[in-house]
Amino acid sequence: MKQRTASDSPALFDLSETGPDFSLELEAKRRGQWPVAGTDEAGRGPLAGPVVAAAVILDPENIPDGLDDSKKLSKARREILFEKILQTSIVSVASSGPVLVDRMNILRASLDAMRRAVLGLDIAPFIVLADGRDIPPGLTCDAKAIIKGDSRSVSIAAASIIAKVTRDRMMEKAGLIHPAYGFETHAGYGTPAHLRAIEANGPCPLHRMSFRPLREDG
Repeated sequence: MKQRTASDSPALFDLSETGPDFSLELEAKRRGQWPVAGTDEAGRGPLAGPVVAAAVILDPENIPDGLDDSKKLSKARREILFEKILQTSIVSVASSGPVLVDRMNILRASLDAMRRAVLGLDIAPFIVLADGRDIPPGLTCDAKAIIKGDSRSVSIAAASIIAKVTRDRMMEKAGLIHPAYGFETHAGYGTPAHLRAIEANGPCPLHRMSFRPLREDG
């Protein structure tokens, strides 16, 4: 039996130290699997609003500088990179709203949004790199799940930025439609202010009724 070595176990290392790169994509290209799309989502945890997914095919000759996990970037930096990604890459976005989240559960709704984002790309990828442990079902191409993918692959990092900025903008608009909840400030997450607003006003159509404390048994 072959003895495992440290090089066989990249998960043992903190891969986020150096930030994401294009190595996974280049490895796929060497295998003849091209083009490569990265996909990620934003908004699994909030009590309200959609989960938004993006799929991105980067131009190897024009990759924006500074791509990283969207959670590690400031809002201003995300906004700049959002525009650069749109200008240089093939991008598709899809979302699953609260009704779908409640009906399917958040994991399945997230994966379904990722699937639709990939299928919406103008060019069909040969392989998809999906952030997390799960591959979106129903894809028409090969796919690989990449744990902490937004810290390892610039394609996934780009998708995380597109998804995050898109969702934040959606929740800012939601704040104008439902001003009692402050969606523009907390994006639907369960902050103390949001919980107080729910207590005072009850849920609105954007709330996920399968999530605690909104759930009847919550």
